[in-house]
Amino acid sequence: MVSYYLHTINARQALDAIAKGLSCVRLSTDLNISEQDFSLSDQGLVLDEDNQLSLAELKKIVKKTQRIYLCSDGDMVPLEDRSSGYYKLVPTAGAPLLEISGVKMHISKGTDPFVSASDMALQAVRKGDNVLDCCSGLGYAAIAAHRLGASEVLTIELSREVMGLRAQNPWSNDLGKEGIVQRQGSSFELIKTMPVTSFDSVIHDPPRFSLAGELYSEEFYRQIFRVLRRDGRLFHYTGNPHVVKKGSSFVDGVIRRLKAAGFKNVQKVEHLMGVKAQK
Repeated sequence: MVSYYLHTINARQALDAIAKGLSCVRLSTDLNISEQDFSLSDQGLVLDEDNQLSLAELKKIVKKTQRIYLCSDGDMVPLEDRSSGYYKLVPTAGAPLLEISGVKMHISKGTDPFVSASDMALQAVRKGDNVLDCCSGLGYAAIAAHRLGASEVLTIELSREVMGLRAQNPWSNDLGKEGIVQRQGSSFELIKTMPVTSFDSVIHDPPRFSLAGELYSEEFYRQIFRVLRRDGRLFHYTGNPHVVKKGSSFVDGVIRRLKAAGFKNVQKVEHLMGVKAQK
């Protein structure tokens, strides 16, 4: 079954082409991974025999600027989950970002969520590494670590809603590749079950402190330290660029707890709103 992803930009492109009387339009319907030509009529956009969008449907998509619609098997539904809170994928000029109850879970201003996640991986991961990716979200950092040549990436995500959305996200498809292991559960609990010195690098991208304070605790940092091999590397996203830049008590507290847990060479990485450290 073929799926098409439409949002404000490509729906607007289709409407503009119809207004000009064109018979086809070149669109990306896989969220900016590739492009192809689609037929047009004065009635709307023809994706395939089973999926045709009327002018009214295209105009509806244009109005919802922060929403992605999945068109498949003749249906058009928003890419979201309202079963517990409000989870959705939001379009960007590149990879989509994850938004939970109005809070964007990626660095996206002036960059692309996949690019910023790749930069985070680059802070810690080296070729041949065994990598632990805590709180993986859409899996962008795990995929980036794999592309950097990691021998294996263990990626953990607590939210089943997030895992459901990423299963529908074309940018997350590489999570299925050999060398990436996906686990559902609490990073705080699962890390306690992992053998000592079993990872070369750790990427830690937790939700904000108010939602998951335990993932910023000295107790958790000691567990990361325990599972890292000697000279192993950590990148820890802390969020809020203003907080990082001003060296507020919050980020200073993170640094203090990392040092108390045994980490050395603890440094702020301002452009990624985080901290890197070494065992």
